[in-house]
Amino acid sequence: MMLFDKTMKEFVEQTASSSPTPGGGSVAAFEAASAAALISMVANLTIGKSGYEEVQEEMKKVIDKTAWYRIKFLDLMHKDASSFDEAMKAFRLPKNTEEEKRYRSQKIQEGYQHATVVPFEVGKTVYELFDLVETVIENGNQNAVTDGLIAVMQARTALHSAFYNVKINLSQIKDSDFVESMRKEMIALEQEADRREEEIRAKVSFLY
Repeated sequence: MMLFDKTMKEFVEQTASSSPTPGGGSVAAFEAASAAALISMVANLTIGKSGYEEVQEEMKKVIDKTAWYRIKFLDLMHKDASSFDEAMKAFRLPKNTEEEKRYRSQKIQEGYQHATVVPFEVGKTVYELFDLVETVIENGNQNAVTDGLIAVMQARTALHSAFYNVKINLSQIKDSDFVESMRKEMIALEQEADRREEEIRAKVSFLY
């Protein structure tokens, strides 16, 4: 069964269990999917509403885009768990001979890199939601503006959460070029995500 086919109760219970998956990476991807869903909800609540006639087409585009993101993040939620499981398999490889040890070490490094790429994609992709959520907060149904704000906070949290999973895997990777490249991109995206959240929340300062 795919992880996203489980009920919410099953997902929460499995996350709470002693199994290492699903873990923080899958939870981050689910939070990203939830952010996309809330953005879509605000857009849907704007369609057909009086006073928002000029933004109907814009909202329809947001709905189409967020539908793609929801599917993307749910897929990454499953892939994150699967990639970590595959990485752990490498530790169970035999290490009786020098050749076996070298092969095992190589597969462990490959496993860690793959397990790093998936949450990195979650964080990088969730950053793209900021433009969409800014659109619905500025132009969408103002009665649902708080749902948009929650989506902003979820997007930022999902990005940071996904990158925490990247960072812990990077600590085990020996390829310094691979590590440094990811670190630089993560730092830039984290700073931008924090800035975008602050800017977007400032647009509804009447709530504070």
